[in-house]
Amino acid sequence: MAESPSTKTAPPGGSGGERLDRQTIVLGLVIVAGTVMAILDTTIVNVALETLGRDFSTDLATIQWVITGYLLAMGSVIPVTGWAVDRFGGRRVWLTSIVLFVAGSVLSGSAWNIESLIVFRVLQGLGGGMLMPTGMAILTMAAGPRRLGRIMSIVGVPMLLGPVLGPVLGGWLVEDVDWRWIFFVNVPVGALALALAWWKVPRGREAHAASALDLRGLALLPPGFALLIYGLSTASRNGGFGNAATIGWLVAGAVLVGLFVLHSLRVRERSLIDVRLFADRTFATAAVTVTLVGMALMGSMLLIPLFYQTAHGEGAFAAGLLLAPQGIGAAIAMPVAGVITDRFGAGRIVPVGIVLLVIGTVPFALVDAGTSYWLLGGALLVRGLGLGCTMMPTMSAALTTLSRAAVSRASSTLNILVQFGGSVGTALLAVILSQEISDRVPRAAGGGGAGGVGSIPEQVRQQIAPKLAEAFGSTFWVALVLTAVMIVPALMLPRHGAEHREEADAAAPLA
Repeated sequence: MAESPSTKTAPPGGSGGERLDRQTIVLGLVIVAGTVMAILDTTIVNVALETLGRDFSTDLATIQWVITGYLLAMGSVIPVTGWAVDRFGGRRVWLTSIVLFVAGSVLSGSAWNIESLIVFRVLQGLGGGMLMPTGMAILTMAAGPRRLGRIMSIVGVPMLLGPVLGPVLGGWLVEDVDWRWIFFVNVPVGALALALAWWKVPRGREAHAASALDLRGLALLPPGFALLIYGLSTASRNGGFGNAATIGWLVAGAVLVGLFVLHSLRVRERSLIDVRLFADRTFATAAVTVTLVGMALMGSMLLIPLFYQTAHGEGAFAAGLLLAPQGIGAAIAMPVAGVITDRFGAGRIVPVGIVLLVIGTVPFALVDAGTSYWLLGGALLVRGLGLGCTMMPTMSAALTTLSRAAVSRASSTLNILVQFGGSVGTALLAVILSQEISDRVPRAAGGGGAGGVGSIPEQVRQQIAPKLAEAFGSTFWVALVLTAVMIVPALMLPRHGAEHREEADAAAPLA
């Protein structure tokens, strides 16, 4: 039988006090210890690609699979996570995820050729893809509806800081230690996360007599997302979305996802992901917003460090440090945004966050070769404040009108959308940037893509810096539009606080 909470602790389902009790805060920190590994690894490897290509004597088209394989594995395993949490319980799935991720990290750091590294990164991605949705499901059940905003702010910190800290840590390890340590660094963190989870993640009766795994859905949805993500990743290397091979991959992925939707509507709650969740207006609105946030966040995280490295000639470590103001802004805003979300609803804070994101992106859209680092640093601080007011409040709002039985699958759906949105944003902005640079400085593009840009000699870079800045500015305008579009669904998010959530939870519209 699960441990009985103290009298000061809100019971599961949470009709207790609004403040987070010590037990829930500790559980949140335990979950953060695990999720931070996977989130850092989505960006930490980017700065090591050149070194990996040189050590393994392979080209960029091959070495890219070190990242693509990881992302594909993460996107493929997320849909299974909701079923696994229902079937085996959050604790078991959480511990298994950490073990898979650490094992993949050890093997990746021990890789003897590029093929083995790619295979081991896929294993690492399988573990990493389960960590965030499982952690969110565990915390959502522990916190209850009145405190969703606060608890999501805790787990959301590594989500927003990871893309900032990853390049800094990766740049330092590659330049001053050894590239293998970008993987080995996960071993002590993973061991600590495993020990803390064994100690603190509750053994409550989380497991349910779930139906058999939806094998048909498993054969349709993960491969569908994998093909879509692969198609998007090839767009930045094959000259854009007009390439026949890219179109073929995207169409194949879209067909599989479409078939899954039809399948899910037929089998309903027995489906891998119940698409009827989108019949809930709040969830559907928040899901659209989360997808767009993923596009804006991940897409901009491609552009900003690349701008510093290409147009200004900064190294990977320096470029990572220059991103720090965004992480600081996010860390400042997220706790405040959680309180506001719980008391007044996400609809009152998310639109403010989007306005801040737009304001923080404008200086990059107007950038030139001589734009002050102070101005750009201030803009990144504002962007960070906007991200802190947007991402986790939106995800919190998406779960508030659903029944407790639907939470685990709903949280995995949201994480799929963040991953998918990030892939779309990254691929789209990479293709646009490549084309913009090719139009202005054909020889510098090296055949297109960011890899050719990074190899520009310093003397040549200084001569073409104004043209490069123009190319980045034009691409940032697209990022600005993607960010501004978020205001439409954000204005439809709920504008009421925790009391109304409890009523919705009791109604259990999607049991």
